[in-house]
Amino acid sequence: MFDLQTYTLIHVLISLAALFTGLPLLFGWKAGKALPGLATVTLVLLLLTSATGFGFPFIKFLPSHAFGILSLGLLAVTIYARWSRQLAGAWRTAYGATLAVAIYLDAFVTLVQAFLKIPALHALVPSDQSPGFALGQGLLLIVFLALGIAAVRGLRRAA
Repeated sequence: MFDLQTYTLIHVLISLAALFTGLPLLFGWKAGKALPGLATVTLVLLLLTSATGFGFPFIKFLPSHAFGILSLGLLAVTIYARWSRQLAGAWRTAYGATLAVAIYLDAFVTLVQAFLKIPALHALVPSDQSPGFALGQGLLLIVFLALGIAAVRGLRRAA
């Protein structure tokens, strides 16, 4: 029997685990450490997050589906850059950038869900049209741009 509540909990836990492995990965890269094992764990968790996201019942195409498709496309490039191209030349940058963007997308969706599901945050940000939504997502974007650029630069030094 399909238990939506349990499925949702599993999906959320996978997504949070991806974020909690992805952030240390980016900081490690920033410090010039390649961390291939942590990168693989993060990659697998992000793949599972996107894959399980398509298991929810739906009637129409939603923004979450677009994010899932985008994330899977980015992760396909990440996989190709790492295992097919062996991080040679510009593929190291492609690997770091696509994985960093996939981690950002996970953080973006996590913040959206926090605004929707956590009562105190929902009171501050009642809809995606409210100024708090744009402010929160704008700050998240700025933080990830800075961290992502620094991480990719550090990853190139780790070669």
